[in-house]
Amino acid sequence: MLLAGIQTAVSLIYPAQCLGCGGLVGSDFGLCGTCWSGMRFISGTVCEGCGSPLPGEGDGFRLECDSCLRHPRPWSRGRSALLYEGQGRKLVLALKHGDRTEIAMTAAVWLERAAQPLLQDNPVICPVPLHWTRLLKRKYNQSALLAEALAERAGLEHCPDLLRRIRQTPALEGKTRDQRYQLLGSAICAHPGRLDRIRGRSVLIVDDVMTSGATLSACTDACLRAGAAEVRVAVLARVTQT
Repeated sequence: MLLAGIQTAVSLIYPAQCLGCGGLVGSDFGLCGTCWSGMRFISGTVCEGCGSPLPGEGDGFRLECDSCLRHPRPWSRGRSALLYEGQGRKLVLALKHGDRTEIAMTAAVWLERAAQPLLQDNPVICPVPLHWTRLLKRKYNQSALLAEALAERAGLEHCPDLLRRIRQTPALEGKTRDQRYQLLGSAICAHPGRLDRIRGRSVLIVDDVMTSGATLSACTDACLRAGAAEVRVAVLARVTQT
């Protein structure tokens, strides 16, 4: 009774606010109706390579979007929770650049729902790494927050430093696909002290946004070189028409 009373008092002093606009909502870490309607969640038939939505229904065969057909992915399967537009884009940017780390908790719920097919066989979950200089400037790795929250929800192993970014690269925004792949090159490798957690295992790499797939390809290549049996990717948001 005492705890319930304290919780009621706290909720009266600090009522739950919408993650998007800050308006009042019924529960913590939720979205109001207006912000919810601005989210473009992905459901139905999706590309097996990146999780982009596809028209029609599945026919039992592997389906891929035009981007994945033009540029085959080194990973086996991928999923995305939402499209990188509208209110979803605003939330991703707030998580990435606005110190809104609390968004990761709710985003992990969406990510777990989208990534269900990738959570079989107990994969080890790891984030796309940041170079230490960027981590120092940003103070946190948003992909690591998502990976940790997803692993906790799914009851799976999480290794935040499974991969390392050993070479600093410029921001990829505005770069072409070829420029992105060239810049990343061998910038990412497996942590030499974590090889026993990769060899013969399935690895699920988590990131906030997929654009060209260059970063996820570099991470996948690093895992495969280290002996991973299979690599899958799960991203919070997918940029379409790349």
